[in-house]
Amino acid sequence: MSMQRSALLKASFTAMAVMTVVVSADASAQGAANYPTRSIRWMVGYTPGGTADMIARAVGAKFTETWGHTVIVENRPGGATNIATEMVAKSAPDGYTLLLGTVANVINPALYQKMSFDFQKDFIHVTNMASTPGIVVVHPSVPAKNATELVALAKARPGQLRHGSTGIGSPHHLAGELFKHMAGVKMVHVPYKGASPALVDVVAGHIEIYFGAMVSTIPHVKNKRVRALAMTSAKRSPAAPEIATLQEQGFKGFETGSWFGLHVPAATPRDIVSKLHAETLRAIGLPEIRNRMQPEGAEFIGDTSEQFAAYVRTEIDKWGKAVKASGAKPE
Repeated sequence: MSMQRSALLKASFTAMAVMTVVVSADASAQGAANYPTRSIRWMVGYTPGGTADMIARAVGAKFTETWGHTVIVENRPGGATNIATEMVAKSAPDGYTLLLGTVANVINPALYQKMSFDFQKDFIHVTNMASTPGIVVVHPSVPAKNATELVALAKARPGQLRHGSTGIGSPHHLAGELFKHMAGVKMVHVPYKGASPALVDVVAGHIEIYFGAMVSTIPHVKNKRVRALAMTSAKRSPAAPEIATLQEQGFKGFETGSWFGLHVPAATPRDIVSKLHAETLRAIGLPEIRNRMQPEGAEFIGDTSEQFAAYVRTEIDKWGKAVKASGAKPE
């Protein structure tokens, strides 16, 4: 082959490569501009009926109305949300598979030694949609009207009282562990795959105590199916100002709660992320969503992706220390 022909072939291949990159970039841009063109899957690591599920369905319904493509909420409980999170982490970064993230996602790095993904690095943290305070409730048959009386009862019945949570590694699991540690009592943790089955069992009296999110629990308090003993947040909730916090009842520094974010795989195009962010903020700003959830304790946020990413970093550090201090371990 002559040097001239070799040079021509090399130039031809270079031009083809450049053209491929340009076409690919153009197709990607068009894909982002037209997004979405089909249905979207929103993965939730909890059973139906809990706060995470409620928020995903409420916001997802508004996505569907705006874009004309169905948002399908898929409940994949298990592994303290790790199953759903891994599915999204390994999905195509095209905006068609979303994750409803919670505090469990920033607790898990300290709780589990090995995970197939890095929640901080493998996702774009689109926005923190809302936060909710935690609440401690008991079945009406439990002879305790406040946290002090619950501690006395637990000391009188060591290892007999059962406290449920939305799963291993959830903020409610950790709240229960911190409560036991600070009170110096022994109780049995019963993990569930979401709020709905846990609430069913505490209402039925199969477990005595439940540490959960206020949004999904307060309707049962109002209907007197369970009795509220305390809030786990730093301050009382405007939605139920009559319920004292654990801090007010002698648990100095006790503060746990939940947040609910939107996350996509790290390589998702920025234009798609921007569309998701804008539509999410529009949805959580609608009176029909706020009026539905604020009376039950939800506080809506809607921060930027950069702010949310910084918050995730601080949360991983905060909960890592809390897990270590409490001695909480997977069961």
